[in-house]
Amino acid sequence: MHDGLNITGMINSILQKEGLTVVIRLKKNILRIVFIFLLFTILAKSSHPFFNQEEIKEAIASKIDESIKVDGFLDESVWERAPEISDFIQFEPERGKPASLKTTVKILYDENFIYFGFLCYDPRPGRIAARMTKRDADLTDDDAVIVGLDTFYDRRNCYYFITNLLGTQHDGRITENGLTRETTWDGIWKSAGQKTDYGWSAEIAVDLSSLKYEPGKNKTWGFNVGRTVPRILEWSFWTGPLESSTKVSQFGALRGLDLIRAEKKAQIIPHLISKIEEGEKSELEGGIDVRYAFSQMVSGNLTVNPDFATVEADQEQINLTRFELSLSEKRNFFLEGSEIYRQRIRLFYSKRISDIYGGAKFYGKSGGYEFSGLSAQTKKDESLGEESANFTVFRLKKDIMKSSTIGFLAANKLVGGKNKGTAGIDTSLYFTDTFEFTGQFALSYGDYNKSNIAFFLRPSYDSATFHIHLRYTQLGRRFRDNANEVGFITDDNRHELDSRIEKIFWLKRWGFDRVEYNSNYNIYWGLDRNLRSWQIDQELSLDLQNKFSLDIELTSEYKAQDDELFEKDFRNHETEFELGYNTREWQHATISYGFGRNFDSDFQLIEGGFNYKLTRDFSLQYSLTRLIFEPDPEGETTWIHVIRATNYFTNDLFVKVFYQINSAIDKKNIQVLFVYRFQPPFGSIQLAYQKGTARFGEKGTQGHTLFLKIAYMF
Repeated sequence: MHDGLNITGMINSILQKEGLTVVIRLKKNILRIVFIFLLFTILAKSSHPFFNQEEIKEAIASKIDESIKVDGFLDESVWERAPEISDFIQFEPERGKPASLKTTVKILYDENFIYFGFLCYDPRPGRIAARMTKRDADLTDDDAVIVGLDTFYDRRNCYYFITNLLGTQHDGRITENGLTRETTWDGIWKSAGQKTDYGWSAEIAVDLSSLKYEPGKNKTWGFNVGRTVPRILEWSFWTGPLESSTKVSQFGALRGLDLIRAEKKAQIIPHLISKIEEGEKSELEGGIDVRYAFSQMVSGNLTVNPDFATVEADQEQINLTRFELSLSEKRNFFLEGSEIYRQRIRLFYSKRISDIYGGAKFYGKSGGYEFSGLSAQTKKDESLGEESANFTVFRLKKDIMKSSTIGFLAANKLVGGKNKGTAGIDTSLYFTDTFEFTGQFALSYGDYNKSNIAFFLRPSYDSATFHIHLRYTQLGRRFRDNANEVGFITDDNRHELDSRIEKIFWLKRWGFDRVEYNSNYNIYWGLDRNLRSWQIDQELSLDLQNKFSLDIELTSEYKAQDDELFEKDFRNHETEFELGYNTREWQHATISYGFGRNFDSDFQLIEGGFNYKLTRDFSLQYSLTRLIFEPDPEGETTWIHVIRATNYFTNDLFVKVFYQINSAIDKKNIQVLFVYRFQPPFGSIQLAYQKGTARFGEKGTQGHTLFLKIAYMF
């Protein structure tokens, strides 16, 4: 049996080895931050009473026995008897004022669904925007309606559902009182919209079996509904004035729900994949996914030989730093529920896990505790010289105070009989809806067991138009060496101070809609107190009333000589101008020009792109990057072209094309994916063509390749 993870013993061992000096230094740093934290708290108290008891708006849902056809028409007789809510309040642009257009919402439920009927009044129905047909597209670029359901009434987390006039669906989860949003969660629900003589109407029916909640009589859920009207840049919600559109603690309450326990349901999804590659033998592989609800509040997933082959390749991008770039996760097994693992000091980074034989994970919430776990066994990677390894992650969070949390995370990699990984605690404390304190303490373990502690402390103030924070971070000299076996740490050996101010001005005059100013200052020293780096970022963004926008960014930084990345002292700087058209909507175009100096080379950076719908069902995205270095000893001057095209024949029958070129590494990569979901969202037939697919930053050697995948859901 391999040695287990003994966190308490490990911490004691580290403190004994590091000695009293480490403890004294930690206390000094903590005292400095505590002083700043207390100052912020006093300022917050002066304007916001501690645990201010705000009036909560309430709504009632009627339980029904009749059936409802979700077609966008609220023509069933039960809708006439449903309680109504209205009087929406603007979030943008004139926060706190009544919505300029009337919206009425009706709420019903039965033993299987909860229903929402929207009546959206609009004196100019011919200008209602309805273009988006792709599931999980940004529907707020269209006229859309929004439902948020805090099913545990914990004032921290919620499910959300958005639809437009076409009935297109976008759903996900909001956690940490709006700090994170996960769009990969897919619930089971119906939606439809219809144009009317007064504007438009919409119906949403959410299947209760896809939600986690506590069954029982007379239950209360947190609840909010909203509406977007992009042509007048307006967002409005039933509750408000909101400090953020995702601030769950400011939701109202949906009371009087009598909820039965949904039947235990298992979904078994086997799949077969056939692969034919030029110059290689044909392959036939199979796998299986199992999803099981242990109760209404706890569920688990099991996967064996999952399909990562048809996942879109990582997009090539410019890196003007000498640090590793963080890449977005695209594999569904690691994406779904990933928001619970997100932390500022990233103790778990799923891209460290390569292809896997299989894995299991679970998620649940009960009694104020939220918990999740994941374990996966990787395949041997001969190209990287990596043996098969087991990755295990465990996350536990406890609700405290009004909408705050304290949590624990441990991530472990077991390879060759040796454990390497991270563990730590973190907290997010909301003293008011605008004043927050976040902090984290962590350690890494493995090959290095000295100077392997990290922590940060960050008080912040966030309102609808203003943000300020001050963050102090300390990373031990060997923290990254262990942590990057499972996490993502760009650099360690630092005492770091970071501060940021953001301010939005809604002018709505003089030709301007909005002006935004951002300023960020970052500086860090090594643990020996020598200055290692500073960076200053300034940004001014102007949104004009003619739909044009202008963005100006100035960056200046200093990097000191060290033994790892910088052979001497460097002074880098960059100036960038970006012109955009209609950038607050999905259909837009941008072009930018930047210039400066980067590690003793002058550079020019030209970027541009557009999103455009050629027809209602066919959309095209294109981006261009041109980087020129002078001199260019490393051959980094490059062209990068990226094209994405999607055509939806129906919501469940579509084709996607992804094509990219990176001239610096002579990379050409194309992927074409045809999908027919005959049992949405999991039962499907997929046909994929690929050529030149490779890891980020590498030239692909893959020849012409065809994949055929068939998945069925029992």
